[in-house]
Amino acid sequence: MKRVLFVLGLVLLGSLPVLVAQRGELSRQVEWLYYGGDPGNMKYSTLTDVGPSNVNRLQKVWEWKHWETPMKEYGTVPGFFEATPLMIDGVLYVTTPYNSVAALDAETGKELWRFDGEAYKLGQVLSGSGYKLRGTSFWRDGNNLRIFLNSRQRLFMLDAKTGKPVASFGTNGEVSLTDGLQRVAEAKHYTQSSPPVIYKDLVIMGSQIPDRVQIADPVGYVQAINARTGKRAWTFSVIPQAAGDPGAETWDGESWRTHGHGNVWAPMALDEARGLIYLPTTTPSSDFYGGNRPGANLFAESLVCLDANTGKIKWYFQAIHHGLWDWDFPAPPNLITITVDGRRIDAVAQVSKQGFTYVFDRETGRPVWPIVERPVPTDTDVPGEKPFPTQPFPTKPPPFIGQGVTLEDANNLTPEIHKMAQEQMKKFRIGPIYTPPSLVGTIQRPSAGGGASWGGAAFDPEIQYLYVRASHSLSVNRVAKNTGSDALVQVDYSNMFARGGGGPSANLPGGMPLLSPPYNVLTAYDMSKGEIAWQSPVGEGSPTIRNHPLLKGVTLPDRLGGPSSRGGAMVTRSGLVFIGGGDKYFYAFDKKTGKEIWRAPIPYEETAVPMTYRTRSGKQFVIMATGESTDNALVAFALGGQ
Repeated sequence: MKRVLFVLGLVLLGSLPVLVAQRGELSRQVEWLYYGGDPGNMKYSTLTDVGPSNVNRLQKVWEWKHWETPMKEYGTVPGFFEATPLMIDGVLYVTTPYNSVAALDAETGKELWRFDGEAYKLGQVLSGSGYKLRGTSFWRDGNNLRIFLNSRQRLFMLDAKTGKPVASFGTNGEVSLTDGLQRVAEAKHYTQSSPPVIYKDLVIMGSQIPDRVQIADPVGYVQAINARTGKRAWTFSVIPQAAGDPGAETWDGESWRTHGHGNVWAPMALDEARGLIYLPTTTPSSDFYGGNRPGANLFAESLVCLDANTGKIKWYFQAIHHGLWDWDFPAPPNLITITVDGRRIDAVAQVSKQGFTYVFDRETGRPVWPIVERPVPTDTDVPGEKPFPTQPFPTKPPPFIGQGVTLEDANNLTPEIHKMAQEQMKKFRIGPIYTPPSLVGTIQRPSAGGGASWGGAAFDPEIQYLYVRASHSLSVNRVAKNTGSDALVQVDYSNMFARGGGGPSANLPGGMPLLSPPYNVLTAYDMSKGEIAWQSPVGEGSPTIRNHPLLKGVTLPDRLGGPSSRGGAMVTRSGLVFIGGGDKYFYAFDKKTGKEIWRAPIPYEETAVPMTYRTRSGKQFVIMATGESTDNALVAFALGGQ
């Protein structure tokens, strides 16, 4: 017996160096397993290979271009390339605007396989933002790795090695996301723009629906599909569907019966340990007129926490009562852990289009800092409209972008421009945040696009800083009589009023903004204090502004702020915040000071949230998707030179 044990010991010792080598190789690899870096969307990497001392050596090492083109036979055009890939065991999984997916070698960018979801066969997406899909998700079935692709009205389970549908899932690898749902009149009204959330064996998804289409007025659902059976496990509708549903009492006159939207198109966040999922919800129909939906209109424009097992509400917070500004929650919530006044808090932070950051205890929904209901303007000349008399204002942290409009906010790049901007502003209604829409047109700041947009925020758990990029912009919220000739204008349900109808422009001649720069700002919050640590402009700014005749001979700042609000930030332990600038450059900022310390050219404007990983070779890569339609590239950077 001793002899056998001795021989066995030699065998094990002989194999040990091989095992150690394999483990060492694997330990060098650092993956990016989720769209937001982790299920709670911190967008944070522990990697330190690239830091402030050597970031200037980052070079473009490869590009990959997706294959999609306009298709006349279907009337479709691929939209912005907004994907943030996953990196799992040396393979990148990247989605495309037409809701398809490809696998790439993470070291070289070589395409390994592609799967065409054929979403384009339903025709062009009816939403104004067009075709896009920001990411995908994975699930492990024993030793089998599966990729879930939510492609418009269908969910596919794919074999991660081959890209082929897994035949045992649903019908030949796919299930319908619309069958059996109430008030989804047509499959073409349904699409996807954000990745699923995987919890245990549940695949949980929201939806994007055309919020300019009023004829069928579809309802947006969050639903869970069982990964093993392909059966729907639960649904949650933001808009109540029966008189006894939670929130129905906040829709006066049972107006929930005739209004829809209120969907969840932004990415969601998951607290896996607690089994809680957090939903950022949108505006109900119509986005800018609520005369036929009096009341607070729960659970629209809210952060809703559900039991991920059942879809039942645990708690909620409505940020906007009776929304009239299209200030839906566009960004994924951030699940963060902070220390406030010596108390450790597992929190959820939600950045918003209106420029507020709302912070709650993740489990109870109790605000970390008080949120106070304050009176807001309610006078309006829009027939039938009843703006809500109060709105919630966070006492901390402060807004990350300007809110409301006064004449003093007029563009002051030159005295002439300042005077012209003030005269233009006087043509509209102006006032503090939540000033209602009007027939003449109300200048709304932030604009309907935000403020913060779908790129959301990133969080550094070590220094407890939250980073959010925001657009310093305005829009005109004008309500007008609708002729009924265009089903795609923003109309109320009775077809009486519409947003639009012509009128003065919100810009000066030649595209000069009414507001002063910077037009894009990166803000760092110290979340232990609820205070702004620093703010820095992001991006060179539009050539339209820099070359404007009114600015001839005027010395402008190097960074006016890019015109785009697409994408967001990613932060690393080494001390860097990576972000696009809405221009053809990729930037890195010092995460503690906000100083811009690196930028590199990219082939097209950035359109996504960056990510990073390290392969088994020991090389760290930083990845950014750029461009739209046929002008697109996934760009990989890595250290080069000395």
